[in-house]
Amino acid sequence: MKKIGIITKREYLRRVNKKSFIILTLLTPVLLTALMFVPLWLSTIKSGDIYDVAVIDRTGKYAALFKDTDKFRFISMDGSSESIEKSRESSSGMYAFLEITNDLLINPKAVALYSEKQIPADLKREVNNTLSRYLEEEKRASFNIPNLDEIIKSSRVSIDVQTIKWSKDGTANKSSSEITSVIGFIFTFIIYMFLMMYGAMVMQGVMEEKTNRIVEIMVSSVRPFDLMMGKIIGIGLVGLTQVFIWCVLTVVFVSAGGVFLGLSTGADDIAAMQAGMQAGLQPGMVEGIPGIAGDMFSMLKSFNFVEIMVYFVLFFVGGYISYASLYAAIGSAIDNPEDAQQFMAPMMVVLIFAIYAGIYSIQNPDGPMAFWCSLIPFTSPIVMMVRIPYEIPFWQILVSLVLLYSSAVFSVWVSSRIYRIGILMYGKKPSFKEIARWIKY
Repeated sequence: MKKIGIITKREYLRRVNKKSFIILTLLTPVLLTALMFVPLWLSTIKSGDIYDVAVIDRTGKYAALFKDTDKFRFISMDGSSESIEKSRESSSGMYAFLEITNDLLINPKAVALYSEKQIPADLKREVNNTLSRYLEEEKRASFNIPNLDEIIKSSRVSIDVQTIKWSKDGTANKSSSEITSVIGFIFTFIIYMFLMMYGAMVMQGVMEEKTNRIVEIMVSSVRPFDLMMGKIIGIGLVGLTQVFIWCVLTVVFVSAGGVFLGLSTGADDIAAMQAGMQAGLQPGMVEGIPGIAGDMFSMLKSFNFVEIMVYFVLFFVGGYISYASLYAAIGSAIDNPEDAQQFMAPMMVVLIFAIYAGIYSIQNPDGPMAFWCSLIPFTSPIVMMVRIPYEIPFWQILVSLVLLYSSAVFSVWVSSRIYRIGILMYGKKPSFKEIARWIKY
């Protein structure tokens, strides 16, 4: 065990002290936070430019409907102009031309926007909304039914079913299946990426030591099993360190971004909702429910993130040991990266199947595919993290962990028997049949 600890320390410090590791670890949370908040911040910035839009209404019915906005100024022009080109030549500085050639109730396609540039979506939306509202009113008026507008307005009913989750202490928090799916997918995707990334790092490290003949010196004083396990544990600790730093920095940056943009956590509104429910009111009757920020905060409170993180670490460690040991065995059996494709293909197929099974399990986390794939050891680390936020029965998680770690022990045993022979084999690419014989030696 002492020698495993020495090798683990060497592998861990050698990778953590690299500039690429430090830069990637610090830069990734910044990029994630920027992806969240920069589009929101940019959407609040307005250029202040006002664009002139010429309205050529040949019917004389619609030009007066268009009112100036903070971005567009509508200018009515003579409807007797012979063409848009003539109007454009005589009216320099116009951003776009809106031409209406016929009664839109008779011919809804008798309207067009012309511009030398691509028509922006907000201008098209403004024109569509203005004309649609007027035509709807005109259409209703043609029915000659008294108070038709009031009847239609009073008949509209909007239902927004709120989902409320009770905790064990009786407190109520808003929940959301969409947020549950997002949380599950994020943890699933992280495990998927790390199993591939750090598993490949183990294989690459073994191949480098074998190619440089360093391993021949190391195995003279260290057992091949100790060398393999030290490398696996050291690189695994690198992955856990990176995940921990990412989580801390992401929380800090997201909180700072929320303060910078003035987003409220909605704590007062959550208290109002709970007080209203204790008073016997239905969720929809509680007033003071905040905007998106407050709702999100309330929904996130319904998740036990400590429990989810504990399970994440357990499934990550079990899955990583299973795959990393096999990657180490592959690295010991080959001499160059080109030969790795033959042996990596089966594992890549399993990993790709697992991520797709996890994605499809989001829609039905208790379905047969989600259930069985969360128990099969080589798919459970990925699929189970989709199901855990839905609070599945504990016995399913326990069975999955027992099977996963049993499989990890078996993978380490098989890989160690391949590693002890393959690490000293040079100049020949072994076949699957030959590797099977190594296990029996």
